[in-house]
Amino acid sequence: MIKKGLIDKIHEAASIERWNDYVRPIKFTELSKQAHKMAIAYVIAKFEEQDKQVKIDWHKIIQGGIFEFLHRVMLTDIKPPVFHRMMKTKGKELNAWVLKNLDSDLKEVNFNFLENFKLYFYERDYAYTEKRILKAAHYLATNWEFKIIYHSCPNIYGIENTRQEIENEIEDHFDIIGVQKISLGKKSFGFVDLCGQLRFQKRWANSPRIPKTDVLGHMLIVAFLSYFCSAENNACEKRVYNNFFCALFHDLPEVLTRDIISPIKSSVEGLDEIIHEYELLQLEQKILPLIPYSWHKEINYFLNDQFQNKIIEEGKIVKGLSNDDMENKYNKDIFSPIDGEIIRACDHFSAFIEASISIAHGIKSHHLIDARKQLYERYKNKQISNINFGQLFDFFTDEAT
Repeated sequence: MIKKGLIDKIHEAASIERWNDYVRPIKFTELSKQAHKMAIAYVIAKFEEQDKQVKIDWHKIIQGGIFEFLHRVMLTDIKPPVFHRMMKTKGKELNAWVLKNLDSDLKEVNFNFLENFKLYFYERDYAYTEKRILKAAHYLATNWEFKIIYHSCPNIYGIENTRQEIENEIEDHFDIIGVQKISLGKKSFGFVDLCGQLRFQKRWANSPRIPKTDVLGHMLIVAFLSYFCSAENNACEKRVYNNFFCALFHDLPEVLTRDIISPIKSSVEGLDEIIHEYELLQLEQKILPLIPYSWHKEINYFLNDQFQNKIIEEGKIVKGLSNDDMENKYNKDIFSPIDGEIIRACDHFSAFIEASISIAHGIKSHHLIDARKQLYERYKNKQISNINFGQLFDFFTDEAT
């Protein structure tokens, strides 16, 4: 069972501000930065597979992204230059402190999660290729933020040194083909940039809320929750991969349609379907042209009816499968399964937590209160596969009292 402490730590990243010693035209948070990083890591790793035939362990990409996220959340009070210097001199001690404080939240996660966490930070050669991809994605996401800041305050003291340091780190990863392609500033960068623009779109646009979160950060939370649900279900490798990246990109079309709030979608019969059709049209016309044609089939598989259980059997997509079938019949790589119902539940669970945390901070708009009540009623006794969502929702019933 996913621990409440782990869920709390994931959501803490929404309150961690970045670049808070610079002039910022928008607020940058650690949650959104990490989400952008994982989207970029997907692009880089796909190019390594396609253009250089590099064998990528996608499970290590996913786990490594979660490890680095949790590591950074635990050490959030340290400024990046100081953090990197301390990691060079006191890395083992810092890692030991992080692991000690995360042990109780991680020890019951399947897929050797805690053991691999230790290997990731203590063994230099463990997941070497995947670490380099994630590090390159980290600096590309940082550079995307920095360019916005640089145009706002190009003359502030020390900013040129910061620019040089970031560019040097990117150059150190220029042997990675995806880094080269993104750095060209053409199609691949366009896809990365569109993902980044989801930072500008706030969740719950009709209500004040604390902390404010954006669509991109929300997508990462849903991806993390989907991963831990996959672990609980002992999902096959392809199912883990599909669930994570389907969740990570599940709201991607909203970069072109904006985050349309649920009350509007449900206010007119058939409106939700019209919106979804338009999103798919925009996906086809505006987003897919930015990535290689060979990836289109996968992205379409992720985003067409992303909240339905589905598999691929004999080259055809089969949708609307029961959770029992997903567990007992199709939990094999050959079927490329996606747990759409679990992803949808994680999406709703994330919204429930957002509302609960804000209400606990004293922001009690009727939009938040009503949404929280409706979501709880929907999931209070619900189990999907091996995941007791009722129990997960109960973790946060006291947040808003």
